[in-house]
Amino acid sequence: MNKEMEQALDAASGNIWAAPPTPVESGSETPLYQQIYLIIRNRILNGEYPDRSLLPSEHATAELFGVSRITAKRALNEVAAEGLCVRRRGRGSMVTYKPAVAPLKADVQGLLDFLFHMNLETEGFVLEFDYVPASNQVARMMEIDPGTEVQRSVRARRLDGTPFSYLTTFVPADLGRAYERDHLSNQAVLTLLEKTGVEVADAEQTITATLAEAVAAEALGVKPGSPLLRISRTVYDRAGRVVEFIVGLYRPDQYQYRSLLSRDRSSDTPAWTAAG
Repeated sequence: MNKEMEQALDAASGNIWAAPPTPVESGSETPLYQQIYLIIRNRILNGEYPDRSLLPSEHATAELFGVSRITAKRALNEVAAEGLCVRRRGRGSMVTYKPAVAPLKADVQGLLDFLFHMNLETEGFVLEFDYVPASNQVARMMEIDPGTEVQRSVRARRLDGTPFSYLTTFVPADLGRAYERDHLSNQAVLTLLEKTGVEVADAEQTITATLAEAVAAEALGVKPGSPLLRISRTVYDRAGRVVEFIVGLYRPDQYQYRSLLSRDRSSDTPAWTAAG
């Protein structure tokens, strides 16, 4: 692939990399190529890299993660070997994955009750807290323009001293400025928002499986590539505005998601529904 073609492919895929990639750890037991593979894989499965979009070239991937081109090539080959993208000489790597999972509708009162008790039972740590421009994925989930300022926080929680969850939360900047970093250690974001007068109305969440990237793996006390439960949730107020977008990673040995279902026989086709 000549330099001009490579630059064109990088430009075409640049919107995917609006946010900096997760850092890799050179001292980790997990090879660098596998760390990068996990990051790209997870972002494809999570919809951050949409179907039919172009991934960065080997050269761009090497620069983004600070690795050699050989390492970048091996990582992209791993993604292709799993069937998540197609690599064509002179055309780059195109994503070939389309998720078919519909979001689950969450009961807001039950969600608030769960978060309240979770904060009572677990110990929280704020790892990162800042205001950043919304990446393309975050902007899409929050229904705002890319580059709009949002508050971003990263927290970890422990249950009886054992790592339990790794949470990345985004909140509109004007709402986030109503509380400080220290408040997040022992209170849920939704609790803090409600204290400022936000009336939470609806939430949509998606539950999937994922593999631990290096940074999350360290926070959760597991090896990179370990299976995790991933819950992404978008929360709306009564006016339909997104007031929180959160992605939570949970150790499956510490967390289970359970719901109560009842059999609805009111129609000709009986179906299971969530109990009220």
